Amino acid sequence: MIIAITGGTGFIGSALVDRHLSTGDEVRVLSRRLAPKRVARGAEPVWFRGDFHDPSCDFRAFVANADILYHCAGEIHDPAKMHAVHVRGTGSLADCAAGHIGRWVQLSSVGAYGPRRDGTITEETACAPVGPYETTKTRADEIVAAATQRGAFPSVVLRPSNVIGPNMPNRSFFQLIAAIHRGLFVFMGAPGACANYIHVDNVVEALVRSGKAPVRGHTIYNISDHCSFEKLVLYVCDELQCRQPRLRIPRWSAQVVARVFGTIPGFPLTPSRVEALTTRAIYSIKKISDELGYRPIFSIEDAVRQMAAAWRDNAFRRDNAFK
Repeated sequence: MIIAITGGTGFIGSALVDRHLSTGDEVRVLSRRLAPKRVARGAEPVWFRGDFHDPSCDFRAFVANADILYHCAGEIHDPAKMHAVHVRGTGSLADCAAGHIGRWVQLSSVGAYGPRRDGTITEETACAPVGPYETTKTRADEIVAAATQRGAFPSVVLRPSNVIGPNMPNRSFFQLIAAIHRGLFVFMGAPGACANYIHVDNVVEALVRSGKAPVRGHTIYNISDHCSFEKLVLYVCDELQCRQPRLRIPRWSAQVVARVFGTIPGFPLTPSRVEALTTRAIYSIKKISDELGYRPIFSIEDAVRQMAAAWRDNAFRRDNAFK
């Protein structure tokens, strides 16, 4: 099979590249630079130069005759660039791919549904994105759906919750583990808040199934794992052999602290983080499980324990580097 992947040098995209290379597929990767250094050895992808910031960029050679196009590229740091990458870039890529690929698989986010305090979120839940990243990613999903309706290609949009893995560039989950280990973590709100995370290997599994399953037209799948924050903390403490935190404060008081001090650089608590640590929303994976036979490779317990072990090993190397 010919596999084309945007965002193939990123956290999720690079794992997807390795997965397809391991099965002998011909893998193309779109990158702003040619042939970046890769950790994995063995088969290598074919590199194509392309930049979603450049409106004149031509993607036709990259997408030509691809069996599956995975659109994993995204801008997560600079809000000023998000429209160009997510909206204009997706539109340009879709125009080039129309009639020339077997299927489009879009990596999106459950952020499309907006902040949710409780309930079970399904693919039928109305979108209500908040913030430039979530809003532009949701607009990109709409562009793909519209292209499918015009007959350009069949498509799948995959919406994961918070993706974790030892190589994740975002350090927020490791900061959470560090706070637990150092006795600085405090539970917020009533017991039973839901931790919505998913291991990167589970996301890759869902992407591959989305690419190969006999899906017609356009469809959306949510992908997530979850447990209570009490269980998440327990998994971390068991792995690191540290004392479990007991202190709990009301949600409203945590929000006050976050609003007052959250703008200070390095302060660990922000209003959005308080919401994440107190939500009771669950993202259902019934649809992808029933229709594609998806089963997680990593349970949420195993994923959290792996992350705690990675934090411990990194902390050990860091501490011993100065001895």
